Amino acid sequence: MNEKMSKLAVNGGIPYKQDSFPKWPYGDEKEIALLTEVVQSGKWWRTTGRKVIEFEEKFATMQECEFCLGVTSGTHALEISMSALGISHGDEVIIPAFSYISTCSAVIYCNAVPVLVDVDPETFCMDPKAFEQAITPKTKAVIPVHMAGHSCNMDEICRIAKKHGIYVIEDAAHGHNGSYKGKKLGSFGDMAIFSFQNGKLMTCGEGGAIVTNNKNLYEQAYLIHGVGRPKDDKGYTHTVVGSTCRMNEFQGAVLLAQMDRVEEMMRRRIENAQYLDSLMNKVDGIKPQKPADYAVEGMTHYMYMFYYEDSKFGGHPRQEFVEALKAEGIPAFISFPVLSKTQFFMENNFMGKIPGYDYKKEKDLPNANKIGEKVVCIPQYTLLGAQKDMEDIAGAVLKIQEAFCQ
Repeated sequence: MNEKMSKLAVNGGIPYKQDSFPKWPYGDEKEIALLTEVVQSGKWWRTTGRKVIEFEEKFATMQECEFCLGVTSGTHALEISMSALGISHGDEVIIPAFSYISTCSAVIYCNAVPVLVDVDPETFCMDPKAFEQAITPKTKAVIPVHMAGHSCNMDEICRIAKKHGIYVIEDAAHGHNGSYKGKKLGSFGDMAIFSFQNGKLMTCGEGGAIVTNNKNLYEQAYLIHGVGRPKDDKGYTHTVVGSTCRMNEFQGAVLLAQMDRVEEMMRRRIENAQYLDSLMNKVDGIKPQKPADYAVEGMTHYMYMFYYEDSKFGGHPRQEFVEALKAEGIPAFISFPVLSKTQFFMENNFMGKIPGYDYKKEKDLPNANKIGEKVVCIPQYTLLGAQKDMEDIAGAVLKIQEAFCQ
């Protein structure tokens, strides 16, 4: 082992970053006060309390939508949205090939067929041209994913969807308070979903929300999320088949407090991401996700994502780089794989086999495959620090590169 390799923290050397990033999840006396209020009230269920309703009203306003429904997770929000739109057996739903598994699994849980399309190699968001080329007479909906809070090209996606009579469900799990050309994410489609899982920009540990401007869709989603019972039902009247996906008052209380910090935290992440871009763009073999002009001011930066070119790092594979980066005090992970490379896709191991669909067509998804194979992610809370924290990230990358190339 050469001298510089021995100095890497992963090999026993001193970590580059000696202090810590801001903690996440973040909470303070606001969460404590609201949670205490719920505990003492004895009204822990949304049906008897007011915190979930207050959250829904406030979140709908923040995302410039008329209706919001708090639910148990972002995944459930997708499933409920598709069910409310009547998507079912045999329907096709177009999704980006590069996304978290929930975008796909929710389609399957509705007995519909996920159709994967390629993404833009710089923004990592759905390619509108690929979306239009994938439309068939069976296509019922499209789910554009605002990857890492970078807005999709909603003008084009909505234009294409309207032309072909296709529903639009925005997956804005990464997009709290984000916008596209000055209009908030979630306000473009027929319905949209958000996630409040532990790592998200607003969190209550687990949770989700559906937003829409369509009253009928909101009411249908409400029925489905509450085992089919209408509001104020007293007689166990189940009008549709539903599930139990209700948000509770503890979640609503925490999210009310979290919402007060969203704007300031987003501003800080934007500033730090732009500064980190200026540093990382100087590193040979590192290429950050590149925001389109329309997305710069409204990007939430749920993750800081960048291509890692191993040939510029002595041929050391991505996973080895990530382990070295973590040892230097920089939290990092490889990106999730292209959906077609997950085990259940490769084996066509769905709840029911879907004949006639080949998810192994690698050549059809060149950009998504490249992202899945080469991208490294750094969690959003690192961007809540100071400029020195951004310098530490870039400095640790350079330290590793120097050792790997020795």
